[in-house]
Amino acid sequence: MGLFDFLKKKELNEIKELKLQLEKYKPIIDIDKEIESKNSDLNSVILAKKDELRKLDIDYDTLRNNYKEALSTYTHLRNEINLYENKLDLVEFGVYEPIYDFEKSEEYRIEQKHIIELQKNQISNGVAATCLVNWSVDGSEAKGKASTKRFIKLMLRAFNGECDSFIAKVKWNNVNQMQERIKKSFDAINKLGESQKTFIQTSYRDLKIKQLILEHEYQLKRQKEKEELRSIQEELREEERARREFEQAQKQAEKDKDNYEKALIKARNEIEKATGEKHLKLQNKIDLLEQELKEALERKERALSMAQQTKRGHVYIISNIGSFGENVFKIGMTRRLEPTDRVRELGDASVPFKFDIHSMIFSEEAPTLENELHKAFSNKKVNMINGRREFFNVTIEEIEEKVHELGIDAEFIKLPEAMEYRESIAILDKLNNPAPKETIEELIAKEFPATI
Repeated sequence: MGLFDFLKKKELNEIKELKLQLEKYKPIIDIDKEIESKNSDLNSVILAKKDELRKLDIDYDTLRNNYKEALSTYTHLRNEINLYENKLDLVEFGVYEPIYDFEKSEEYRIEQKHIIELQKNQISNGVAATCLVNWSVDGSEAKGKASTKRFIKLMLRAFNGECDSFIAKVKWNNVNQMQERIKKSFDAINKLGESQKTFIQTSYRDLKIKQLILEHEYQLKRQKEKEELRSIQEELREEERARREFEQAQKQAEKDKDNYEKALIKARNEIEKATGEKHLKLQNKIDLLEQELKEALERKERALSMAQQTKRGHVYIISNIGSFGENVFKIGMTRRLEPTDRVRELGDASVPFKFDIHSMIFSEEAPTLENELHKAFSNKKVNMINGRREFFNVTIEEIEEKVHELGIDAEFIKLPEAMEYRESIAILDKLNNPAPKETIEELIAKEFPATI
């Protein structure tokens, strides 16, 4: 093969290769046309997506509006239901603030009667409920007035009946709820009267609300008076127990004094005739009897003094961590000759564990000292309503600091023993977490360590 044939063959192969390449890229040979096609497809996709997004926005707005309407309906219905449930949502209705401040419960009743008289006057004077139109029946204004009067009477009877029911049911925790019920009833009955242009007046409604509030505050005052009466009765019982204790102590001291005096007279008569060791023994006996007689006289004087001075007593600071937890202390006062008897009584049956005494302070002005401590920790009372509950959420260090600040040098026990509580915890822990049983090999090793 010559050079010419070789070159010709090479060209043919190259041409063939180019043809194959052209066949391969034939679909995109026109670049501009391909770009235009791709842009068109992309624009179609973008328009489709925008349309989907627009639909989603519409659906979202619809759902949001539906949710708002549903929430509004739910809130309205919830409020409606709350008015007729037997519980009060204090967050929703607000904590009750007293309006009247009478000293005695009877004064609330007097004011309540006055409010009821005002209601009767409004009804008598025709201003409790009024009609805005002079109706006529069968062309007669007189019949129209009679019909209107009957309708007003019907509306007032319905409203008064519901209000009386609400007032009868008012309790410490639902006064705001009952006020809302009265307002709701007022609106509902007036809505029924719209067709007749007849309406109960707000001044009459407000008198009903005042009657409700007075009933509520009367109940609160009565409860407070009962608590105060119980407190006075408890003080009287405590004083009576103290009085009996003082009398018994005086009688016992008087009896002991008589016995010691008789024994002294006998011993002194015997010592005059005794000699030696017997004389020495009798002298020792006389010395002991004289000391016991002196102590009996002191006990008698102390009991007499305690009985005569009503302000003398002991202020106690006690805790019961098993019943009330840490840093809860009772600060009380007793006039008992043996003040620990009072603490023992407090822990007898009403609580699961005994009280621990942190300090027992004798004072010539025990009620004053107790009152000073109560005032110092008034913002830390456990029960903010009932002042007779003398428990305070404070630390023993705070109480000790206040006592010393009052110029009283008293001893304090910081850590409560709480024996029964601590032992109970230990027993429960052992019951709930039993120790694993030892194997025979472990028991042998413990008993005979040298053999292992």
